[in-house]
Amino acid sequence: MELKTFSRKQLETMTWWLNPMYKDKEALICDGAVRSGKTFCMSLSFVLWLSACFDGACFAICGKTIRSARRNIVTPMTAGLREMGFSVTEKLSENCLVLSYRGRTNRVYIFGGKDEGSASLIQGMTLAGALFDEVALMPRSFVEQALARCSVEGSRFWFNCNPEYPSHWFYREWIKKADKRRALYLHFTMRDNPSLSQRTIARYERMYSGAFYDRFVLGKWVAVSGAVYPFMKDSSFVKVPCGPFEDYVVSVDYGTVNPASFGLWGLKNDVWYRIGESYFDSRREGFQKTDEEHYQTLLDLIGDRRIRTVVIDPSAASFIELIRRRGELSVTPADNDVLNGIRKTVGALKSGRVKICENCVDSIREFSLYRWDERGEDRPIKENDHAMDDIRYFVSSILDSGECVTVFAAKRKG
Repeated sequence: MELKTFSRKQLETMTWWLNPMYKDKEALICDGAVRSGKTFCMSLSFVLWLSACFDGACFAICGKTIRSARRNIVTPMTAGLREMGFSVTEKLSENCLVLSYRGRTNRVYIFGGKDEGSASLIQGMTLAGALFDEVALMPRSFVEQALARCSVEGSRFWFNCNPEYPSHWFYREWIKKADKRRALYLHFTMRDNPSLSQRTIARYERMYSGAFYDRFVLGKWVAVSGAVYPFMKDSSFVKVPCGPFEDYVVSVDYGTVNPASFGLWGLKNDVWYRIGESYFDSRREGFQKTDEEHYQTLLDLIGDRRIRTVVIDPSAASFIELIRRRGELSVTPADNDVLNGIRKTVGALKSGRVKICENCVDSIREFSLYRWDERGEDRPIKENDHAMDDIRYFVSSILDSGECVTVFAAKRKG
């Protein structure tokens, strides 16, 4: 693994536990911009600390999920540790790393803190320290249960995250009270990562706008407000491209009392275009459609195209079952993480990987009306959001899934 020169802040992250100035500190908090290099340096620092200070102890690396902890922390770190002379043995069945260095051996367990029930997974353990990757995405109950497990003399806590809204519990209880918590607080920007070129930094600066720009580029804890997609103006919408498309997908936000929105997507030259849609509002029309009638609407939208899959809100159980029973189309339950899906959709729209065509009038109408709820946590108002939801399902489940576009999950019969 090739490591470039570290920045001053990265070096401070890696060596703070050796610095006499911080001998009274019991925790490290690193927050700030995306791609600022804080995660890797903190991970390496955590392992160096535990290997230098303990032998035969247990530790925890916590991510939102075990999978994300492996992706963000374990995999990038393992190769580097082996090059440095560590023996690293991964016990997959136990979600555990056994780390040995210069005669000392310690165990690091991997946990996911995705919801309130996750706290029970870590109960009963005795730990000498814990690292929390993207701590702002974890429930407070899980974090506090993990902290309570760190009862070994000399134990320390390690936190990193990108900013969220300013009333978030971690911002209020840890960042704003860092001195009281005996925590060293280091704030990162992209320019604290010397491996990023100016061109790369400029690309990230173009990807975000509004509160997401403030959070992910400037690293500020700010509240979202106003339009969810303020950059979507009249000039943002394009004509349907001519010629054949390489792949097709349909995304569905299903509703009976609420509107049902179906979007038809076509891939051309590495860009996904929303080339058609169907939008049915039962309140506006004065009657409700059955599952069978919605299914016929879906077939009419598809026409004679070969559709890779239909991505649909996982809560629409009866409609999903109907599609599966018919056997004509593949169906994929959508990733329904709202905030993360909006973040991905912002990036896809601003980068041009996804474009909305001018004939999609209900999508265009909702882009102008879809707004943030400013009364607390990050969430959009549950109005004018049906096309917005089906677009988000598409981006999160198809565009961001890494699936190969040359493989169709199923074909229409006949």
